[in-house]
Amino acid sequence: MPQPQPVHATLVCVALPSLTVSSETGQLTGQGLDGCYRDGRRVLARCEVRAAGGEPLVVQGRLVAADRARFTGVIRRSGERGPDPEIRMERLRFADGTERITFHSSATRPVRLPVEIHLGTDLADLGAVAVGLPGPELRAAVHGSGLRWSGRGAHAALTASPAPQDALASAGLLRWELDLPPGGRRTIELQPRLEYDTGGPQTPTGRVGRVTVPGPRTGATGPRARNERPPRSWSAARLECDDQRADALMAGSLDDLHGLLMRDPALPADVFVAGGFPWRCGLAPAEALWTARMLLPLGTRLAASTLRTLARTQQATPGADFGRIPGPLRDAGPHAPPGCTGIEATLLFPAVLAEARRWGLPDQETERLLPAAERCLQWLRTATDPRGGGRGGYLPDPAPDGPYRCETQAHAHRVAVLGADLLDACGSPGAAALRDWAAELRARFRTDFWLEGRTGGRPAALLTDDGRPVPHLGAGAAHLLDTGLSGGGTFAPGLLDAPQTDQLARLLRGPAIDTGWGLRGLGAKEGGYNPFGHRSGAVRVHETAVAVAGLAVAGHEAAAGALARGLLDAAESFGHRLPEMFAGEQRTTHAVPVPHPAACRPAAVAAAGAVHVLIALAGLRPDVPARTVAVRPLGNAPLGAMQLTGLTLAEQPFAVRISRLGMGMVEEAADGLQLGS
Repeated sequence: MPQPQPVHATLVCVALPSLTVSSETGQLTGQGLDGCYRDGRRVLARCEVRAAGGEPLVVQGRLVAADRARFTGVIRRSGERGPDPEIRMERLRFADGTERITFHSSATRPVRLPVEIHLGTDLADLGAVAVGLPGPELRAAVHGSGLRWSGRGAHAALTASPAPQDALASAGLLRWELDLPPGGRRTIELQPRLEYDTGGPQTPTGRVGRVTVPGPRTGATGPRARNERPPRSWSAARLECDDQRADALMAGSLDDLHGLLMRDPALPADVFVAGGFPWRCGLAPAEALWTARMLLPLGTRLAASTLRTLARTQQATPGADFGRIPGPLRDAGPHAPPGCTGIEATLLFPAVLAEARRWGLPDQETERLLPAAERCLQWLRTATDPRGGGRGGYLPDPAPDGPYRCETQAHAHRVAVLGADLLDACGSPGAAALRDWAAELRARFRTDFWLEGRTGGRPAALLTDDGRPVPHLGAGAAHLLDTGLSGGGTFAPGLLDAPQTDQLARLLRGPAIDTGWGLRGLGAKEGGYNPFGHRSGAVRVHETAVAVAGLAVAGHEAAAGALARGLLDAAESFGHRLPEMFAGEQRTTHAVPVPHPAACRPAAVAAAGAVHVLIALAGLRPDVPARTVAVRPLGNAPLGAMQLTGLTLAEQPFAVRISRLGMGMVEEAADGLQLGS
């Protein structure tokens, strides 16, 4: 039975479209996800080193950056006396599969060290390997100073330097006799590569036998060496905090995001951040936009290139879907049918553009992207028109007749308000109609979606197609707090009124939703709750990040700070590299969070969410067109004093310091930028 292969106990080096996966021993055994991948194809499945007749004893294996890992081991030779090994081995492995294996000798006499490397591959698709459906190992042939494998429309080759003294193709074996002088060292370098019969990756079929498998694809990006990776599309931000775990989380998250950065095959100058390994190693529209939005304090370049990439995918055929950005369906848990990520991306597009303008996106770039944003807004008005079958102006997701999800209405309301600001600023018509529509939505939503109760009530998760509210509560309700950055250093009005917002904040901080490490996707008291349910109980980092920022804006600083500290505690147990989601079990004294077996790691929205939480504590509210910026940090300073440097505002460096008393001070800013109240 296909099932997800273990990810969280492995070391994953990522520099898409290349990545390698191995255990902490460094040996690629061909088991599970082990291997070197390129363009979604396993180029190398086995790479097992033996020296002096046995396997090295690996004493440490760790990531030194998102795209490389280092393994340190020792080699015992027959006849050695005492506990101290004389031969040390270091393996430095890169995401593209290049590997340098260095043997160091501390012996007082010359040593001849026999080394064997066992190699093999199946050229299987990553999607098949990720669910435990690898292909048969291919037969190797000697090729130059290495080996070569052919099959499934592609060829994998491995070149070794120095050339081996012996190569046995039938066993996939390369051999060396290395002469190590006293105190000297010798290095073997391995370089795998992938070639196609037709010059590029093939379109995946999506099936292995009768089993449908996910298709994590990086696309036909063409060859890319380590030094040809896309440049970072954000500034070199740095955090110095009293709680030094926050510094490590910021650095690790940005490093992971750089590993997931990809070029658009249609226009390689444009880049975006892929969804995550192993399930979404390519463009995931909603996640790419969420990532770009959360990284706006680090500059607008990523947002601009992501928006340009998605604008090229926008529906251009006249009809009900005109202006919509396509995206796959996504499971929504036991109480609702799957939701559409394309709808989420379509609603995010104008909002990201409007907020990027507040952070300093140049006017010419805004004008270039404005037509695509206008088409998204046009699609919103068409989809919510009651005459077209919609219910009372609510946005259905995904079917034309519902259901009507609360978070979808929150996204729609936010984009209507921010889109109206954007149209006004650019002198385009339609802003007044959008504001009127948003006001009507607020009035209806506060009645139709709010379920009164003796304890203060709660928002409904969704309305069915016949208008019946479904009352279950989970972390998705946090999107009702995400109002978006509007003009004048303020935030757009939310769908809930002040008392309802206060009640939602209390619910989110209750033990039914808050695990102590983050918010459950479904409350623990709700029917269908499952701590490992990826939409019915697991903690999703992205939703907790949205809640932290929303609670801070709404004035619930204690709740925001507690959630931020809990997420930081969870990150520490994951080596400051958060998975996409983890089990929603209640925190206890000696417990640690458990990763979800199907979670991506690294994951774009988790890494960007961690950055979003840390920067949200500073309370930055820019309005570059008005040449102002407000700094309103949390007064309780939940992580102590902090200093953020290397941010970008108005395309210039920006730095801010927050004291232990919650006082903010701008230390660096663009000329002419005024500090708002």
